[in-house]
Amino acid sequence: MTPERIIIIPARYASSRYPGKPLVGLRGATGEIRSLIARSWNAAKAVEGGDAVYVATDDERIADAACDFGADVVMTDSACANGTERCADAVSRLGFAPQVVVNLQGDAPLTPNWFVTALIDAIAAGADVATPVLRLTAKTHARFVEDRHAGRVGGTTAVMTAQGRAMYFSKEVLPYTGRIYSGAEQVPAFHHVGVYAYTPKALAAYMQAGACDLENLEGLEQLRFLYHGLPVTCVEVDGHGREFWELNNPEDVARIEAVLKREGIA
Repeated sequence: MTPERIIIIPARYASSRYPGKPLVGLRGATGEIRSLIARSWNAAKAVEGGDAVYVATDDERIADAACDFGADVVMTDSACANGTERCADAVSRLGFAPQVVVNLQGDAPLTPNWFVTALIDAIAAGADVATPVLRLTAKTHARFVEDRHAGRVGGTTAVMTAQGRAMYFSKEVLPYTGRIYSGAEQVPAFHHVGVYAYTPKALAAYMQAGACDLENLEGLEQLRFLYHGLPVTCVEVDGHGREFWELNNPEDVARIEAVLKREGIA
């Protein structure tokens, strides 16, 4: 049976901020070290509603590592500028047309499986592009602000309409409030979790539109959709107490390992 809902993990070796990031080892709760790409694969396989998972890369080192732990690999063009382009390229090489394509970026191994299921449901309900947003806790908001003050690129924030349509995404902490919150306060800001679900039509429109100034300036691929007037649905999700952190900088390794240990993730 042809898979209808596929998950693609785009992975590249030549990251400007953290070269070789997909192969970085992360120690889990049992002390076992597994690569970032292996942990991202495990997160993808845990998603209810996904029919197949693929690692999409242009690097033989990543492909070999993925094959070693049993992943299905699609080799893609080295000219792909971002994960969305790599997903589109991978789909073009699979030989079939899925109904839903999920882009589970390879630097987010802590992504809860229910986040992805919520996106698949949003596409089924009529969205062309869906992405999760998580209300920042006071602790996470403080970390975002700390990273920016230190000149580090931490997480991405999302600003959206009352109906959940994305207005803007930024690596700055938006909206700007100029203050730090206490644990009891509701923070008026949302963390954009770097996961996407698309229809094949939306992926084709993204590729046809071509790169824009905003995505190049911010380094955020999803801004191409907004720049060209292609709607992005933000799906608010509940972390159920799980702290979410992406691996953007070497400093994030310890943060992620602490969550793996606390959550009992091997």
